[in-house]
Amino acid sequence: MSTTPTRSHALVIWRLVAAATLLYTFLVSIGLIGKAFKLFGKGFAETLLSSTADPVVGLFIGILATAIVQSSSTTTSIVVGLVGGGAMDVGSAVPIIMGANIGTTVTNAIVSVGHIGRPLEFRRAFAAATVHDFFNLIAVAIFFPLEQFFGFLERGAYFLGDLFVGLGGLTVSSPLKLLTRPAIDGLVALAGGRAWIVLVLALVFLFASLTWMVKILRSLVLSRIETFFGRTVFKTPLRALLLGLLVTAAVQSSSITTSVIVPLAAAGVLTLEQVFPYTLGSNIGTTVTAILASMATGEPAAVVVALVHLLFNILGTVVVWPIRRLPLYLARWLATLAMRSRLLPVVFIGVAFFGIPLLVYWLF
Repeated sequence: MSTTPTRSHALVIWRLVAAATLLYTFLVSIGLIGKAFKLFGKGFAETLLSSTADPVVGLFIGILATAIVQSSSTTTSIVVGLVGGGAMDVGSAVPIIMGANIGTTVTNAIVSVGHIGRPLEFRRAFAAATVHDFFNLIAVAIFFPLEQFFGFLERGAYFLGDLFVGLGGLTVSSPLKLLTRPAIDGLVALAGGRAWIVLVLALVFLFASLTWMVKILRSLVLSRIETFFGRTVFKTPLRALLLGLLVTAAVQSSSITTSVIVPLAAAGVLTLEQVFPYTLGSNIGTTVTAILASMATGEPAAVVVALVHLLFNILGTVVVWPIRRLPLYLARWLATLAMRSRLLPVVFIGVAFFGIPLLVYWLF
C-alpha cells in the first residue's frame, strides 16, 4: 500500500534534482557563450566603444559591442570606465547605453533557437525572447530623437548624480557567477582557451539542457509548477516586474534572468503577458552593476552615465507599458513567421545584432 506513494515521492525528488542539475548546466552554457564571445573580441568591443562621437553610430556600436560580450552590464561598465577616465564625454555615452539595451537581448534569441526542433515550443520561446527586443526598439525609437534634441536623460541624470557622488564605491558579488565560475573556467581551460571550441561546448550544453529541462517541466510536476508561477510568483504584473528587478540586481545579469524564463515560456508554464513585465523589471535591475561601478570611480560624469541607463529603463517602462499590446503583438507575429522558416531566427540574430551594426560602423 505504501510502495506507490513512496515511489511517487522518489520520482518527484528525482525530477527536482534533475531539473536543478539541468538549470545549472543551462546557466553554465550561458556563461560559456559570454566567455566565447569575449575570447573572440572583448578588446575589439572596447575599441569600438571608444571610437565614436556620432550618436547614430554610437547607438549601433552599443548594440554590436553588447552582442559581442553578451552583457549590457559589461558594456555599460566599460563606458562608465571610459567616461570616468576622460576618454569619452557623457553625450557620446548616452546612445551607446541605449544600444546596449538592445544588444543584451541576443542571448535570449540564441536560447530560443534551442527549441527550434519543436514548433509549438519554439513559437512560445521565440516570442518570449523577442518581446524584449521589441520593447527596447520601441523605447529607443521614442527616446533617442528626444534625447538628441532636448538631452532630458542627461539633464535628469546630472540632477540625480548630485545625490550619489561621494557615497563611495560598493561591490556586490553575483551568487550565480560564483556558483558557475568553477565549471566555466574549467571548461574554458579544457578547450585551451580557443573561442570556437568554447562556443561549441556552450551550444551543446545549451541545447541538451533545454531539451531535457522542458521534458521535465512537462512531466507530472508541471501542473504544480504552473500553479506556483501563475498564481504566486507571476500573479500580477507588478509582482513579476519586482521579481525581475530584484533577481537581476542580485545576479547582475539580465541575460541570465531573462534567458531562464525562455524555457518556462516554451513549456507553457508562463504566458507572454507574464514574461513581459518580468523582462521590464530585469531591464531596470541590470543597471545596478554600472551604478556600483560608477560610484567606485568617484567621478561625477561616470555616475551620470550609469544613471542615464537607469532613467532610460524606468522611463521606457512607464511609457511603453500603456501600449504593451504592440510589443506583444510584434513578438507573436515574428514568432509565427519564424515557424514557417527555420532559417529566419538565425538570419534575425545575425543581421539584427551583428550585420546591420557592423555595416553602420564600417560606412560611417
